[in-house]
Amino acid sequence: MYIMPLYLVVSSPNVILILWYTVVKCDSSFAVFGSKFRKLGPVAMFKEVWGSVDFFDSFVYIFVISYCTLQVILMKTLPGKKFTGPVTSRNNVPLYYDNGFKCYVVTMFIYTAISIFLYKFTKYRVTIFYDHFGNFLGIMTCVSLVLCLFLYWKGLKYPSSSDSGTTGNFLFDYYWGTELYPRIFEIDVKVFTNCRFGMTMWSLLVVTFALKNYELYGFVDSVWLSTALQTIYFVKFFWWESGYLSTIDIMMDRAGFYICWGCLAYISGLYASLSLHLATHRVILGWTLTSLIFAIGLTSIGVNYWADYQKQEVRRTNGACLIWGKKADVIRAYYELEDENKTVKTSLLLVSGFWGISRHFHYLPELLLALCWSVPAGFQRAMPYSYLFFLTILLVHRTFRDDTKCRKKYKVYWEQYCNKVPYKMIPGIF
Repeated sequence: MYIMPLYLVVSSPNVILILWYTVVKCDSSFAVFGSKFRKLGPVAMFKEVWGSVDFFDSFVYIFVISYCTLQVILMKTLPGKKFTGPVTSRNNVPLYYDNGFKCYVVTMFIYTAISIFLYKFTKYRVTIFYDHFGNFLGIMTCVSLVLCLFLYWKGLKYPSSSDSGTTGNFLFDYYWGTELYPRIFEIDVKVFTNCRFGMTMWSLLVVTFALKNYELYGFVDSVWLSTALQTIYFVKFFWWESGYLSTIDIMMDRAGFYICWGCLAYISGLYASLSLHLATHRVILGWTLTSLIFAIGLTSIGVNYWADYQKQEVRRTNGACLIWGKKADVIRAYYELEDENKTVKTSLLLVSGFWGISRHFHYLPELLLALCWSVPAGFQRAMPYSYLFFLTILLVHRTFRDDTKCRKKYKVYWEQYCNKVPYKMIPGIF
């Protein structure tokens, strides 16, 4: 319980900086990085990677402060319908405002306006961020480490709800977090880190790196194909943000190093690594292959959204709806909360539509989509597929996490559901 959190806290920041170093210093080749590692040794290589980061880059500090200030202002001022997340095991119900899509649109509009202004009236370009990206990752790692320490302290001394506490193990609590839904000045920390910073920053980086490629090579179809698919995915994510706030990421993961550093630094370092690679590489696909990949990717987004919509519609109508033209088949699962009154609640386990094919069928189109926006990089290097490899491991692991959570929560009802839907993700296989 002590060793694993310590290992992850120490090793994870190295992973994203090594990935960045591999792209910009080793031409995206793990083989070149490995050769340097063998030549220099682990200590010298560690110094080489971290020594490439300027932790006093004023540009990054000004950008981060300005960006975070903007996102807080948008979160607090843009209108949005109130909605609640799932009830917690201690009978707390998180309250949100559904203004994520508006925040995303306004952010992209401001980004576009700044890009045009810089291009027309100054010698600078938004692509300058490419040159500061390593510094950004290093600085955000340090900021995240301090933030997570603050959140650890807050969860023990000033928790926002009863969904908080300690295991008695500082390392585990620091890594996992001490609060499920911390709020600072009425700002939900997880919504800010996950959505306003992590996902929105990923979207901005994708476009910025595509513009960098355009500066170097002009129009390259592979780059803009990948950028288009990722951007459509972001639009879908923010349009459906209220649904995301009911997923296992939000319901189960406390606000510690795992999720906060992950969203503030890891998403930018790993998720955007493909686009970072594409920024300085020119791969021509041709219109036929481009159109085919785009069609498959677009279909994947549609199927993923359709599956999520089916579950949301069943929840909205309490099961009184049609799925694929037939009355929704649901299991009404009763479970007890961990509050003093042992309150009994009900959940609907959907057995119709995509949810009758496998318990997490919607992960398959998500993986196919990630493949579609990665394939334009070609097959000469493994690095551009780092996100796809990680996502596969993450989603497979998540199927086991979800199964454990639901089996404990729903007991006999979950057994009934598993009997009807025996496969976790891939029908007939897994």
